[in-house]
Amino acid sequence: MSDEQAVLYGVVLAGGTGTRLWPLSRAGHPKFLHPLTGTEASLLQATVDRLDTLTSPDRVFVVTGVAHAAAVSRQLSAVPDENVLIEPSPRDSCAAIALAAAVIARRNPEAIMGSFASDHLIADKEAFAGVIRQAMAGAAEGLLMTLGITPTRPETGYGYLQCGASVGDGPVVKVDEFKEKPTYDVAEGYVKSGNYLWNAGMFVWRVDSFLAELHRQQPQLAAGVSRIAAAWGTAEQEEVMGDVWPTLPKISVDYAVMEGAAAAGRVGTVPGDFGWNDVGDFHTLGEVLTADQAGNVVVGQDTGAEKHTVLLRETEGLVVVPSSGRLVAAMGVRDLVIVDTPDAVLVCPRERAQEVKQLVDHLKELGQHGYI
Repeated sequence: MSDEQAVLYGVVLAGGTGTRLWPLSRAGHPKFLHPLTGTEASLLQATVDRLDTLTSPDRVFVVTGVAHAAAVSRQLSAVPDENVLIEPSPRDSCAAIALAAAVIARRNPEAIMGSFASDHLIADKEAFAGVIRQAMAGAAEGLLMTLGITPTRPETGYGYLQCGASVGDGPVVKVDEFKEKPTYDVAEGYVKSGNYLWNAGMFVWRVDSFLAELHRQQPQLAAGVSRIAAAWGTAEQEEVMGDVWPTLPKISVDYAVMEGAAAAGRVGTVPGDFGWNDVGDFHTLGEVLTADQAGNVVVGQDTGAEKHTVLLRETEGLVVVPSSGRLVAAMGVRDLVIVDTPDAVLVCPRERAQEVKQLVDHLKELGQHGYI
């Protein structure tokens, strides 16, 4: 790799409302802005912090919505304001990633960028950085690299990468196929075979390689993003963005580019084992954060005024989120999620935490948008 390629451009996708973490996560204050890391850092801040040995703040870009841009800039004071790329409306991950790639390509057409979700927890920062560097070596050769996570269980909530032949002498292997979320039996077979990795939705590639593949598979999206990038930083930027953005296809980067690129032999992966967790729901949060001897997890227990707002007696396996300032007390219950916010309280079994988004859908049907 050249010296210029040895430095990563980091792209963080800060979109979505995290409906399975309702009522803590709301449209106006989504989960990535919350400190759910076991420290005072928000998920977004932790995501940017773990890139600090790979890049510098002026090479970090965040793609976010209009409603969250000010909060993102406040939380990431070291990242230049012009590096916060604002989407007029959500168009899924492909448009967001393509916009960042096109803006970076204007600065350096051969740059290597990494795309990361803003709501993942990673326990081992050094191991993570090491895997990114290995992926950068594959990206320098023109491959679209994805970070594959070594599976620890037959998880049905994740997509999988089917691994093929090795590329060169290093840890890079080809990805033969992207597999959708499988049934439990199929997932069990995947894990036993040792030939499949979890698809973590983290990518590393040269921007020119990605934009060429985007043009091959999604010419309309590629042309639109190219028009936006051409006007970037000029007086026409907002007008062109307003005209073009709503016309872009709403599609994920996996469907739009990566599945077809894998079929064409253009996708590689590096297996990673760095304590990765997709904080999708309160049950997962309870597994990731430190519990007491009875398995209870109090989110935000160590931060400021919330220290004395939870009282538990004879409870086991609770996940408690006190964020109203009120006292939350529980006695003689187990394996529950209890979330207390100023205007809404959630109580549900941990095993049904994945279903919380159905409550949000129901609130939408009822027209209760103030709670969403």
